[in-house]
Amino acid sequence: MRRLPTPSAHRRALLGAAGLALALPKLAAAAQSQEPAPATCHPATDWAAFAARHVQADGRVIDFNTPQQQSTSEGQSYGMFFALVHNDRAAFARMLAWTEANLAGGSLAKKLPAWQWGRKPEGGWGVLDANAASDADLWIAYALMEGGRLWNDAGYRALGRSLLALAVRDEVVALPGLGRMLLPWPKSVASGPSWRLNPSYMPLQLLRYFQQADPTGPWGEVTDNTLRMFGAVTPKGFAPDWCAWSPDERAFVADPQKGLTGSYDAIRTYLWAGMLSDKDPARKMLLLNLRGPGQLLAERQPLPEYVDTASGAGRGMAPLGFAGAMLPYLKAVGATDALAAQVARVPGGRAAPAAPGTAPLPYYEQCLLLFGQAWHDGRYEFGRNGQLQPSWRTLCRPNRPA
Repeated sequence: MRRLPTPSAHRRALLGAAGLALALPKLAAAAQSQEPAPATCHPATDWAAFAARHVQADGRVIDFNTPQQQSTSEGQSYGMFFALVHNDRAAFARMLAWTEANLAGGSLAKKLPAWQWGRKPEGGWGVLDANAASDADLWIAYALMEGGRLWNDAGYRALGRSLLALAVRDEVVALPGLGRMLLPWPKSVASGPSWRLNPSYMPLQLLRYFQQADPTGPWGEVTDNTLRMFGAVTPKGFAPDWCAWSPDERAFVADPQKGLTGSYDAIRTYLWAGMLSDKDPARKMLLLNLRGPGQLLAERQPLPEYVDTASGAGRGMAPLGFAGAMLPYLKAVGATDALAAQVARVPGGRAAPAAPGTAPLPYYEQCLLLFGQAWHDGRYEFGRNGQLQPSWRTLCRPNRPA
């Protein structure tokens, strides 16, 4: 015969059941947050190694290959993007704080960040060039707005929108005979007769994203003019580092200072194009405009370090970082054999600790490798309208939001 519980035991049982009911949601959430990563998870050792070498504890991203031991708004923007891709919210917050304090006078909502900070010639440390760089401004605004969405942080979203508004105010100008376009720096330091432009400063997925986020802004027109630019400056399928718009000729022309060379800036145009969503209506034409590297590699020719965009003639051997930038592009154009060849180059050059006795790759090459390799590994992609689609569940040790 089953023994009935005593009143005191009965109360304890009821209290225990009630406590368990209250605790179940918390236990479920904890179990979910500690859910083991899939068996095929990605350790992301390249991001961990990059952060260990280049990101200080205070959030400063350092380029050790410069005499000034500089930090740039570009470096801060890339670091924030990589932290978002890898769900490293603490690192994101540190890099944002350093950027605001040291490059933006304390507030990205009020001031575009200076592009260069480092050791001053007269001694000490500080801003070396107070001008902004529009590509970094767009990447920071994007990282903030998408960080706000993915981490459900209204403060990040608002700050990103404020920074984007500053970029529109200071870095977008209506060029005579063309229309509104993104300048590489504030219009206060840019002037005609030829307006200098940098094709790698205008990733189409970011422009699409801002077009959705700010539908009354200039981004639709900027996007159309960016596509027009790519059609005009790539006669042999190679993008130049710089170009210019001539109001007198009503045409895109060679940059008055850099000429027709495509190299360390232009390599990013293929990277951005390769990562563009396959649902983007301009993707096919953009990849056709940028066909040069794909044709070279398909013919088993080496990728050059420098190329004359008018003739297609190259010189020098592309550094390892270029191979990382090629991965999304070669996959997008369906160059299977060329992709396999570049993948074979990359593993030893990932942004992981260098072998004993060898110097680590330069900061910029590591950035190119991180962008390309993380995308190729499936750690992130861009949606039709430019939204970031990270795969946090595929990371072996995902960082918990702070």
